[in-house]
Amino acid sequence: MEKIVEKMCHAPADCFKLVDRGYLDEGKFADLVIIDPTRSWMVNKANILYKCAWSPLEGMRMKGKVTVTVINGKVIYKDGVFDHQGCGQRLMFEG
Repeated sequence: MEKIVEKMCHAPADCFKLVDRGYLDEGKFADLVIIDPTRSWMVNKANILYKCAWSPLEGMRMKGKVTVTVINGKVIYKDGVFDHQGCGQRLMFEG
């Protein structure tokens, strides 16, 4: 798990010199995803959230599911329900 966080959070924030992103430290933006690694689910039309509304993975059983997504400290997704009003914010870069 630590290696995933390093490669998907810390490294991109460091590489692109993002201000106050990529780490869960006091004073930084809280962007995170909570995953249930044991939860099994089937990809189908009802749970595809892409704008194109289809996936080559339809009908496949997956293990591990996102349960909560937080952007800028605001819960925008929880157990299949979105509330993304006013959550976006421009990224700032050092230098």
